[in-house]
Amino acid sequence: MDYIDFCKKYYATTKIPISLLLGTAGKYSTIGELISVEPLTDYPVLAGGPNPSIHFYSSEIIYGCICIEETDYVIILGPIFECPVTPSQINLFMQESAVPAAYREQIVEFLYTIPTTSRLHLARHLSLLHLILNRKNADIPEILEISFGNTVNRNSHNVEQFIENKENEELHSTHYMELELYEHIRNGNPKKLADFLKSTPLNLNEKKLAKSPLRQAKNIFISTVTNVGMIGAIPGGVDVERTYHLMDMYIQECEQLQTLKEINDLQYQMLFDFCEKAGETHIPSGISADIYACMNYIRSHTNEAIRLEDVAAHIDRSTSFIAKKFKSELGFNPGAYISRCKLEEAKSLLTFTEKSLTEISNYLCYSSQAHFQTAFKKKYGMTPRQYRNKTQQI
Repeated sequence: MDYIDFCKKYYATTKIPISLLLGTAGKYSTIGELISVEPLTDYPVLAGGPNPSIHFYSSEIIYGCICIEETDYVIILGPIFECPVTPSQINLFMQESAVPAAYREQIVEFLYTIPTTSRLHLARHLSLLHLILNRKNADIPEILEISFGNTVNRNSHNVEQFIENKENEELHSTHYMELELYEHIRNGNPKKLADFLKSTPLNLNEKKLAKSPLRQAKNIFISTVTNVGMIGAIPGGVDVERTYHLMDMYIQECEQLQTLKEINDLQYQMLFDFCEKAGETHIPSGISADIYACMNYIRSHTNEAIRLEDVAAHIDRSTSFIAKKFKSELGFNPGAYISRCKLEEAKSLLTFTEKSLTEISNYLCYSSQAHFQTAFKKKYGMTPRQYRNKTQQI
């Protein structure tokens, strides 16, 4: 197969940018052909891993990757944007792609032509290309799961139970569980959300909204995505316009589906997508991809004794590099951020669980309960017990 010709025809059909690499050397790129910018020759985040897969250069710029088996060729889809492209995303793209400033006007014009594409649609593109190029089927939910950092060992029964419980469970405990779900969305930590979904049946009760099971599932999905956006994402810091755009996108996507399984899969993706978007708002704008990856790693491992060496190893950098970059980009050291993330997790545990202070202290790997209590009071001006009593009275 003439892979360059294939790439050209793919772009002409989809308008999704595509690049072809031979090893790490760029052989073709849509951007290079259309605006005479040399294609990128280094895709460090795409090295290794499952095939096909979804990756990020930053919090808002998505790429798809397919290795053509029995060859050294790799196809890259992207950049992909889930919402209309913004000036900050343009700046991020030019920075991460090392595009000269002289090409800014052409880059802006090009990026505005890229159709907004949900992660689900990108996974479908990857699945189709995998079938065409490698003659193998790729499971779309697995591709999506990988894009969320492997934070959950997916069990479709849990997702189906989400809708079933909305129809059949009694009302008691529903309000409490919904509050905890929306709290996880607001906090923006996909790993914690995954743990919650695995361990807690979601009793989100709804009255019958339609006679058809398919219509009922769609109506419940619409209700859920609205609540997740309004009660979870927006209070979590996601831009209002962006939230409404995502809500509309998911509702339109849901209306096109024809099976309960597809709706279950979409609902699963929707919860994690909004959670991830909220998490992005906790990351200061303008930071490098390295520090963004470190911050995400720290926020996802609060229940471990995280050391600077662990953070550095996660992105294959030295501890001195990480410490210096943290200080220069954020104004504080990695240890301060680790402490902040652990204390935020402690607030959630005090509010939504009955764990004792000793259990919480041990779970978050503090050296002692006294150390935990001292750090908490210094940060929030009250003891953990006072905070728990206050939140339980609300």
